[in-house]
Amino acid sequence: MTGYSAYLGAGLPDWDAEADDILVCRQIRAETADVRSFTFSARTPRRFHFKPGQFLTLSLEIGGAMVERCYTIASAPTRPCLVTITVKRVAGGLVSNWLHEQLRPGMEIRALGPLGDFTAFDRPAGKYLFLSAGSGITPLMSMARAWHDLAAETDVVFAHSAHRPEDLIFRAELELLAASQPGFRLAQICSQDAPGWSGWRGRLSRPMLELIAPDLREREVFCCGPEGYRAAVRAMLIEAGCDPARYHEESFAFETAPPDEPVAVPLGVPRFRIELARSRQVLDCAADQTILDAARRAGLRLPSACSRGLCGTCKSKLVTGEVTMNHAGGIRQREIDQGQILLCCSTPRGDLVIER
Repeated sequence: MTGYSAYLGAGLPDWDAEADDILVCRQIRAETADVRSFTFSARTPRRFHFKPGQFLTLSLEIGGAMVERCYTIASAPTRPCLVTITVKRVAGGLVSNWLHEQLRPGMEIRALGPLGDFTAFDRPAGKYLFLSAGSGITPLMSMARAWHDLAAETDVVFAHSAHRPEDLIFRAELELLAASQPGFRLAQICSQDAPGWSGWRGRLSRPMLELIAPDLREREVFCCGPEGYRAAVRAMLIEAGCDPARYHEESFAFETAPPDEPVAVPLGVPRFRIELARSRQVLDCAADQTILDAARRAGLRLPSACSRGLCGTCKSKLVTGEVTMNHAGGIRQREIDQGQILLCCSTPRGDLVIER
């Protein structure tokens, strides 16, 4: 990268994905054996504005098809000329494997965002409890890095879980944050024992949590990790008598199963035929039902993450027909003009053909 002095000057323009959605990979760093951090900048010096905990939706061409996935920004907005995502390689994962195997410094990708409302910076509190497992650490790391850069006197207990010590993402940096900030307390937990490991052992439990944060009922809780982990945390906090209104979680999960029970549709609600052109599958969808919901109830697995019109993962081309779409920023206006829709927040106004 040339022209470093431009990045140090005041008054840089903001990066705007609506005007130019290209990001250039500048650096790749191994965090663990199967986790890497990817740092990006705009093509020309720009400042990124985001709240710690927000995410980007990457648009990647893989195997001749466009694929979109959400990744939380792990870096802090206090260092605004670059953004970093940290990605765990997943067995069989289309995008994570492409990023690990194909992406190189100098290559360009497209991105939408930043988006999302999972941030402690919108919920001022006297004390915080951060709970994460695996790559769920990334939004909480962005918050912790921002507070460190701001020299904020914030009371944070940060408990992160992994299988083994070598799987602890950002281990050294977290230990440095804990050593340099009086109000930052760190608990790193390994479910598998290992020679020489002197940290917490086993799976996070209520007794362990009470030892790590005896005043947990007084804390605003932010949690991110796999669904099983988050479900266990929710159960612990309810059992401990914590206020559910002070609990916040983030997850991007691909749902694979339809609901166990059918949902009754009131008489008189119109129903429409939804054809998926590529797979040649046909769905029955009520006028007040989202297309994604109809697909799931039919047992189809379609990519989706937020289910709120926020991330853009379920973006699809509408070939024929009209929909009502109530999105939350996960699609650009020019994409709408080109016939793209978000399945998670679109209801049919008649029979549809969708390029899926």
